[in-house]
Amino acid sequence: MTSSKAGDESGAGIEAAIGAFNESRPRLFGIAYRMLGSVAEAEDIVQEAWVRWQGTDRSVVRNPAGFLTTVTTRLALNTAESARVRREQYVGPWLPEPVDTSADPSLGAERAEALESAVLVLLEKVRPDQRAAYVLREAFDYSYDEVADILDTSAANARQLVSRAKKSVQSDRKEPVDPATHRTLLEAFVAAARDGDVKRLEQVLSADVVSTTDSAGEAPRAARRPVSGRDNVARFIAGWSDWWEGTTLSWVETNGQTSLLARRDGAPAVLLSVSASGSGIDRIMWVMAPDKLTRVPA
Repeated sequence: MTSSKAGDESGAGIEAAIGAFNESRPRLFGIAYRMLGSVAEAEDIVQEAWVRWQGTDRSVVRNPAGFLTTVTTRLALNTAESARVRREQYVGPWLPEPVDTSADPSLGAERAEALESAVLVLLEKVRPDQRAAYVLREAFDYSYDEVADILDTSAANARQLVSRAKKSVQSDRKEPVDPATHRTLLEAFVAAARDGDVKRLEQVLSADVVSTTDSAGEAPRAARRPVSGRDNVARFIAGWSDWWEGTTLSWVETNGQTSLLARRDGAPAVLLSVSASGSGIDRIMWVMAPDKLTRVPA
């Protein structure tokens, strides 16, 4: 304990503090991950929240869960500002780090909102405070008054922050298909990609599909910028058909959806995920950056 009262705190009090933190931990991680799109950064935020909790005079904290949520959100906001600067220097496109949701499909939230990789990509376009308000309201069901307290603003402004983030997301997001259709489209896409069949690829892609590859500059053949349009994407993917040779494929669940993990020589080579609407697959995300594949499901 780093608190000046640490020496006076009973064993029962310490156990209660640990229990309160552990009870909130899934939610804290879920908030930080949605804010940052990074498992590693979210884990760092949760660890820092624990340090702050240790150093707090907990006798004056009436709502431990609320206190921890506020600390975590504000730490994530600070990190989000510096993360934007780092991502401007990132080699090639940046995508969220995939997170295993096989055990917890909603990742500590009331709803699975703001968890799909495609939505996290869209949230990158809004201001950090708007993203925080959206995550707290839409995923964790905090009231506008609670969001306002956490962000140290008015309820009216909290409502406006959420509204602007929602409009930004909804303007670029089509109505998603159900999970069964999503998997069917992904399976058909993978089969056509491995065969290098342009026509079959075109059949499952929407007209305005975008393919984005995040390799952090460590995959020589990876596209350094997004590829857009059904014809362009189909031909680009077909040109990669030989890449699949020697890979072992498995279906996994990341960010609440079925994804494909390809391994080469036992090591993760790519985590493929897609978003799809009634018009077909509209966003293809290839995560090839080695640092982002260390926590994908086995």
